[in-house]
Amino acid sequence: MQALKETNFNLPGQQHFYRGKVRDVYTTADKLVMVASDRLSAFDVVLPRAIPFKGQVLNQIALRNLQATKDIVPNWLQSSPDPNVSIGLKCEPFPVEMVIRGYLAGHAWREYKAGKRTLCGVPLAEGLKENDKLPQPIITPTTKAHEGHDEDISREEILAQGLVSEEDYVKLENYTFELFNKGTEMAAEQGLILVDTKYEFGKHNGEIYLIDEIHTPDSSRFFYKDTYRENQLHGNKQKQLSKEFVREWLIENGFQGKEGQQIPEMTDEKVSEISNRYIELFEKVTGSNFTPRDYDNVQENIEQNILKNIK
Repeated sequence: MQALKETNFNLPGQQHFYRGKVRDVYTTADKLVMVASDRLSAFDVVLPRAIPFKGQVLNQIALRNLQATKDIVPNWLQSSPDPNVSIGLKCEPFPVEMVIRGYLAGHAWREYKAGKRTLCGVPLAEGLKENDKLPQPIITPTTKAHEGHDEDISREEILAQGLVSEEDYVKLENYTFELFNKGTEMAAEQGLILVDTKYEFGKHNGEIYLIDEIHTPDSSRFFYKDTYRENQLHGNKQKQLSKEFVREWLIENGFQGKEGQQIPEMTDEKVSEISNRYIELFEKVTGSNFTPRDYDNVQENIEQNILKNIK
């Protein structure tokens, strides 16, 4: 099963290289070249096998959503010369990620189930069930860790530690709510609910830009709108499009990224299943058919496509 696990290019004018959990990021004097690999991470751990077409799905969904939201906030994207590649402005990232939640799901539910009634400084009501809609969306920021786990942090702690100025943080909050509203509208058009997501921001020449990906299955969670109410009413699991199904499979097999835990075996069948779920998400979120890239000579093709756009 062919997949793009990593790249190791030496681009003209390259000043820095950083391999993230999913993306390989090449920095020149004024640009970032981001290659969305097929690596899969969960619980802040990169899993041993890459997932065919996952990087292409992430990159192409992000492109669509960056284009659709550039009237709300300027973003870093300038071009996409390859299905797995985005090229754009080099921004100085803020050291926090803006997580916004419209429903009590995923990490928020796990914290709530463990007895917490305050998440990142935001109080939560008693008596909520998993996947209940919150009275209004809440922002639950996290620190931005290059290695290891991102950590929950409150607005008050961010300001007290001087991670972001109050003036900038107010703008980040406003942008986050506006982007979430737009994402919610776009999801509804496809019969989906945008449950929660995260946004990353940076600065370029003193202006705030939206950076990285937006409304992808790695950064967001979606429910199917037509079955949501009935499933909640009867206490059934929500049918969802996100990588939560990967996390659930890992949890069922005794792995949550904690010390001493072993990642369960990822068979060809499991890898194929995950790949198909990512393609399903692409088609459901975009309303378009997915055109899979050719993996023959994939490294050479990606490098050539990049070189044509940065010379």
